[in-house]
Amino acid sequence: MGRLLGCSNLDRHFFSLPQSANAWICYRSRDYEGFLCSLLLPVPSRRSSIALRAFNVELAQAVSQKTIGLIRMQFWKTAVEDIFKDDPPYQPVTSELWRVLKKHNFTKRWLLRIINEREKDMEDQAYRNLQELESYSENTQSSLLYLLLEALGVRDVHADHAASHIGKAQGIITCLRAIPYNSRRRKVYLPMDICMLHGVSQEDFIRGSREKNVRDVVYDIASQAHTHLQHARTFTKNVPLNAFPALLHTVALEDYLERARKADFDVFHPALQQRNPLLPLHLYLRSWKKIY
Repeated sequence: MGRLLGCSNLDRHFFSLPQSANAWICYRSRDYEGFLCSLLLPVPSRRSSIALRAFNVELAQAVSQKTIGLIRMQFWKTAVEDIFKDDPPYQPVTSELWRVLKKHNFTKRWLLRIINEREKDMEDQAYRNLQELESYSENTQSSLLYLLLEALGVRDVHADHAASHIGKAQGIITCLRAIPYNSRRRKVYLPMDICMLHGVSQEDFIRGSREKNVRDVVYDIASQAHTHLQHARTFTKNVPLNAFPALLHTVALEDYLERARKADFDVFHPALQQRNPLLPLHLYLRSWKKIY
């Protein structure tokens, strides 16, 4: 499957500079699904996609400790400004962003919006409602998809609408997938309004409860992600074909929702803690069929 997706070719030619090796390995392990999706982009856009996703991984790593995170966020704000001034700092991901920026006319606003939203998220509090989670997802995941569309040379309102909904779905599902990890750290970020609706406390998630009311919370949140994916597909007929590769993450999102359904929306079920070994094949087939 690695040969099918062109991994060997990418490993030979991508991030060839020695300074980039650690960033490449880190990105590939921390955003496996994004890595797979990047491999299915046209070769001229592939390097740009991976640089953008590596940038996103860097920001996600920066929010674990607030003080250090704030310093790193300021570094990235300055770095983005310097990249657009053709004077990038000597750092693997910033160097790659500078290289791909010279090839694609990326919108600086999307890069800064991701940074600013990550910075606000370091308040380390649960979302008050589902709308707050959707807003965070729009400003981070959807902004990344807008940049990926630009890497493909696509600037189209219908593609942007589809990307907006897919990004929101991705942010919501990422929140669900992180529940077991966050619970072990005694952290819960799920929308409080939905938890209150079903009489579920943060402590229920922290102790790994698998009761029906806990699963009902997960079901409600997952249903909203599913709705966004459905909305994204209503634009299919109007989205340019060359935009489809940027929207393939729908395959990974659907895969998680389907496995969650089979587990009766028990996010602590062992089946949801493992990768689907068939995901690369599913992605390839969807790409071949030119559907998202």
